[in-house]
Amino acid sequence: MSRSTRHDGDVRAPDDDPQAASRVTTAPVPAPLVLRRRRTPKVPYLLLIPSIAILALALGYPLFWQVVTSTKQFGLKQQFGFPAKFVGLDNYAKLVTDPYLWEVIVRSIVFCVVCAAATMVLGVGVALLMKNVHKPVRLFLQITMLLAWAMPVVASMTVWRWLFDYRRGAVNYVLTQMGFDFVGHSWLENPLSFFFVAAVIVVWGAVPFVAFSVFAGLTQVPDEVLEAAAIDGANGWQRFWGITLPIVRPVLAIVLLLQLVWDLRVFAQIKLLQDAGGTPSETNLLGTYIYQLGIGSGDFGLSSAVSIFVLVLTIALSWGYVRTLLREDES
Repeated sequence: MSRSTRHDGDVRAPDDDPQAASRVTTAPVPAPLVLRRRRTPKVPYLLLIPSIAILALALGYPLFWQVVTSTKQFGLKQQFGFPAKFVGLDNYAKLVTDPYLWEVIVRSIVFCVVCAAATMVLGVGVALLMKNVHKPVRLFLQITMLLAWAMPVVASMTVWRWLFDYRRGAVNYVLTQMGFDFVGHSWLENPLSFFFVAAVIVVWGAVPFVAFSVFAGLTQVPDEVLEAAAIDGANGWQRFWGITLPIVRPVLAIVLLLQLVWDLRVFAQIKLLQDAGGTPSETNLLGTYIYQLGIGSGDFGLSSAVSIFVLVLTIALSWGYVRTLLREDES
């Protein structure tokens, strides 16, 4: 039986073809691969140097002096040239043993979580609404939210303070016309109603950012997949939970992290509401408490220590998301 065979890289001629013996060739054996070391490009790192230098000057230098100030007894005298006394960790020890600080911390965390949760729910709802309405309605919603988002905090607070004014506020007037007894009701005297008003203002200002971000993520959801799921019998909730949510989950994660960080550091809304009639000792959050210690009481060393504590708390809240990003990058 004549058959061409291949063994160990040799090509043999058929047995019944003696002339083919002269045409026997040997298949070339591939040369061993030379493992070359991949060179890491240096240009991207060189381009990062200016940005890192600017961040180091704009953020690193103030942070360094914040840490230094937190280890000193720095009051009003030190602003006029008197040397600051080094006290080490005494300011931090005062904070740890101060029950009022822990009250402010718990109050700030609860306010932060409530506002962030309400903002995410409303923002996702508005984004879904914009995805499913006609273009003119969507443009109207986008323009309205953009104007609300771009409005300065001080300007918007002027309107909000008028709305909840206890003498001639529109909210009290509307509730009174509906049959409720809200004549002369002060929303800012009671801490619970104070934080209700503050939460409404904070959420109102943050919903547009969440809505725009989530809407951008929703535009990446394939309509064909949603239509196929609807043909297979999936209802709206099942399509959202099983298809839409996994696709926009990275957007929701980063937006939620930003909301937690921003709501934990909220200052302007709380301070302006306190000036309008709130009780600072019962409504202080971390931002206003730092302001009260530094500008109000002149204890800049203690206020710097609280600032460092807020920085550590912010890093702790965001560390979980940062670890998730690093894990995804490695995989």
